[in-house]
This record gives sequence, structure tokens and C-alpha cells, in this order.
Amino acid sequence: MERRVGRDGDQAMKDDQHRAPLSQEAFVEWLTREGSTRYHDHHPFHKLMHEGNLTKVQLQQWVLNRYYYQTRIPIKDALIVSKSEDPSFRRTWLHRIQDHDGKQEGEGGLTSWLELARGVGLDVEEVRSLRSVLPGVRLACDGYVQFVRDSSLLEAVASSLTELFAPTLMSRRIEAWKHHYPWVSSDALGYFQMRIACASLDSKQAVAFVVQHAFTYELQERCVRALIKKAEILWHLLDCLHMAYVEPGSGVKKAAYDQQHDRRHSQTSA
Repeated sequence: MERRVGRDGDQAMKDDQHRAPLSQEAFVEWLTREGSTRYHDHHPFHKLMHEGNLTKVQLQQWVLNRYYYQTRIPIKDALIVSKSEDPSFRRTWLHRIQDHDGKQEGEGGLTSWLELARGVGLDVEEVRSLRSVLPGVRLACDGYVQFVRDSSLLEAVASSLTELFAPTLMSRRIEAWKHHYPWVSSDALGYFQMRIACASLDSKQAVAFVVQHAFTYELQERCVRALIKKAEILWHLLDCLHMAYVEPGSGVKKAAYDQQHDRRHSQTSA
């Protein structure tokens, strides 16, 4: 339990194949510990967001780039559904796709995210086009889809367990935005509110599946690795934003950069 996943030698890996599985409680605790310490709420970009220290442009660019990740979620969920031979599992998991795509046009999480984009002053069609997404963000999100495509059903489901920590983050985000960014309408924060309940239910279902099917220590370890992989992808997404929109300038340079971006955006919208 004390060792870090993937940092031992070949002999340790061989020993793990013969190690007795952890109890369900210990396994869930392992997942929770690894996920919570690596979750992207610890990232400097999120800390700036929650402390009210992002500029309008920086907040806008998070919304714009994060939308690309949102569009990948129903795709990876469709891949997960396609991996299962169990109709019951497929019925359970299918609602996740509808949560994001909606049952009909104009509904669902993607639509709610575009309302958030409108609320922070972005051109919705520009966001929807995905053409302004940072290459690194695109690479990270596509990497998540590829990971799910290449993984077993169990590992793919385990990678979704970052949802365990989403409700707390969403609650903090709503409060932070209302306090620090009052220029964003409360109505635009609907996606965050929706995800508090959805992520709680989804994570419980995913945990139950993983606990049931990771019946060896090796499988349990693979699940932890999958969760770590997902956490690293979310972290990398924020790394890209931080390097592009926070580190390039501060003070006068930062203000000049924001003004240039505003002019560029106005020209694009026009």
C-alpha cells in the first residue's frame, strides 16, 4: 500500500500477480487516496480561479478550451458502452451520453457549457467550432479517448473515477465564481450545478462496477493506474492553459496581452 504504482521493479510486479486482493474497503481507499492527491483541483490554474485571480481572458480561455474536453466525454462513454456484452451495464451507462448530448437538440451538458461560454462573453459559434483550442489541450483530450479505446472495459470505467471528486470541486467553483466573477450570470453556471448530482450518481455506479470486477490485486492495481492516467490528463490540460495564458506575462505585459487578445477576438467575431 505504501509503494507508488508503477515505480517498482519487474520482480515486484511479478510478486503482485500472486498477491491477495485488497478488501473492498481498502481498494476503494486506495483509489480515493491516489485520485484525491492527484486531482486537478490542486493545479495552480484552478487555485487562481478559485481565489478570483484569473483575468477575464484567462477565464474565457479555460471555458473555450475545456469545451473540447466536454465534447470528448460522450465519445469515450460510447466506447465504454461498446466494450460491454452486458445489456444491464449498457443501459446503466448510456444515460451518461444523454447527459452530455441531450435527448434532443438544445438539451444536455454540451448545450449548458455553451451557455456558460455565452455567459463569459465568448462567441458561441467560435467555441463550438473548436478551431481555437490549444494543440496541447486537443492532444490531451484525444489521448483520453485513445486510452479508453485501447483499454479493457474495467480500466476504462476506472478512469472515469475522477468523478468521485467532481461534486466538491463543482460546489467550490460555483461559490468562487459567484463571489469573484459576479459579471458572469448565475444562470450561466447551470452546468456546474447539474454535475454535482450527476457526478455523485455516476461515480457510485462506477465504483460498484470496479469493486465487483477487480477481483485480483493485479486488476485492482490496473484500476488505480487508469485513474492516475485520467488525473494526469486533466492536469496536463490545465498545464497547457497555464503556460499559454498565465506564464506569458504579468503586470503590464499581462494587461497588454489581454488587450491584444480582446482586439483579436473582436476582429474574429466581427
